[in-house]
Amino acid sequence: METDPLSYGEIEDGRSFLQVPPKNKNISLTSSLATSLSDLSQAAFVPPRQKKRAMGLNGRLVFAIAAAAIGSGFQHGYNIGVVNAPGKLIQEWINYTDYVRSNYTVVPTEATITWIWSVAVSVYCIGGMIGGSLTGFFAEKFGRKGGLIVNNIFAIIGAILEGFSYSAKSYEMLIAGRIFIGINCGLNAGLAPMYLSEISPVNLRGAVGTMYQLVLTISILISQILGMENIMGTETLWPYLLAFTAVPVLYQVPALMLCPESPKYILITKGREREAERALNWLRRTVEVHDEMDEMRAEFEAQKATTRTSLREMWTNPCLKSPLIIAVMMQLAQQLSGINAVMFFSTTIFEDAGLSTLTSQYATLGMGVMNVLMTFVSMVLIEKAGRKTLQLVGLSGMFVVVILLAVFLAIKDLAPWIPYVSIVLIIAFVVAFATGPGSIPWFLVSELFNQSARPLATSIAVTVNWTANFFVGIGFLPLAQLLGPYVFVIFAVILAFFVWFTWSRVPETKNKTIEEISAMFRQQSYN
Repeated sequence: METDPLSYGEIEDGRSFLQVPPKNKNISLTSSLATSLSDLSQAAFVPPRQKKRAMGLNGRLVFAIAAAAIGSGFQHGYNIGVVNAPGKLIQEWINYTDYVRSNYTVVPTEATITWIWSVAVSVYCIGGMIGGSLTGFFAEKFGRKGGLIVNNIFAIIGAILEGFSYSAKSYEMLIAGRIFIGINCGLNAGLAPMYLSEISPVNLRGAVGTMYQLVLTISILISQILGMENIMGTETLWPYLLAFTAVPVLYQVPALMLCPESPKYILITKGREREAERALNWLRRTVEVHDEMDEMRAEFEAQKATTRTSLREMWTNPCLKSPLIIAVMMQLAQQLSGINAVMFFSTTIFEDAGLSTLTSQYATLGMGVMNVLMTFVSMVLIEKAGRKTLQLVGLSGMFVVVILLAVFLAIKDLAPWIPYVSIVLIIAFVVAFATGPGSIPWFLVSELFNQSARPLATSIAVTVNWTANFFVGIGFLPLAQLLGPYVFVIFAVILAFFVWFTWSRVPETKNKTIEEISAMFRQQSYN
């Protein structure tokens, strides 16, 4: 059973740990040196179990991870999937609202309703772009933890607007609510992985970073379940389904207030060493944090010699340009792989493959379950297999599956069993995505940059992610109508490119400190 950590006051009073000899005791230089060497030897050769415990998980670190990941990842995933199931009901409500506004004289056209609904869905990504672009400002102004807390204001505003849109008979409120929720999720996608990366020990950084994607996939599944017709996907309950996004706020805000700010932010950005050490003591549940403090001090001293990183420098400095290109390409690999096309239109794809509506809904739920399970497996494997390996395995698997999917969708009418192969292939596609491409891009950007460049780099990467998400969302359906099942050939070509890029350009960051990773890029720029 773990004992409670020392209080901040006890930690600060480090003198109580020093063994000072009594004044009346005569100690020779030789005996004093021997004693010092003995003490040094004992300090250096910590038993493996103690070292593992000091750098492993503990109750307080788990609490901080949960506070950041659950509140943030839930918002992101839930609002991706929540509008899918009640989509037809909401469109009927929009139609009726427009009809009432015309004093029951003008029946809205189907094109008008589709356009309004498309705007309501797509503005979520536009809000995400705005939030992503604000990540650097929030991370520097309010801190990583502070930024997450302040960000919940957008979630509350969005939930209120969405929840009351039905009673107010205003689809404009629904659209505005989706924008605010999008801003919240865009900020979450940058701030949460950054906070998780900075509070984690080096040997757990990948697994902890995967937590954001794990919660995201769980919340997508929850939104799919709650949106079913026999739960909350009804004509009167769908506003509550949308407003449910306020619930994580009630957990995250008080939970984060009990957690410390990122020690790296406190020391390197704010220059408060004592406070940073206290935060690290809290997170590690031990006072033995000297090695981590030394690493942060070295980064702090290195940063003093450099100017504040600007957007122009990100693209002109070879030491920053190379990791930025990698971070951006990994975000594009995630979105342009076709995963959102599969997630957004899975039910339609299953119906086009010849399945009934009910069977398609259950197949979509099965896809969500596999997404969760494989993300959990990825979290377990990432510190053993490494980031690059899992990314390559995932992208290569998606490449093979998407080619087969195009073939079987094209010949679905040749045999009654072929549509069921489509279910297996789409689930396999999700499994491959969850292996690496789903989670790795979110936290890899935090691993590639030092403290001064990390907020700006995260802003750029997250904004690119949401922008790609937006264009895939609005472009997939027209392309699918034009090309039919062969639309997936486009994704196959894109995936082949990203497999090559990952294999040739992306470094392995497993068990490397930020300084070691930065040194690697400096060496590449010199060569």
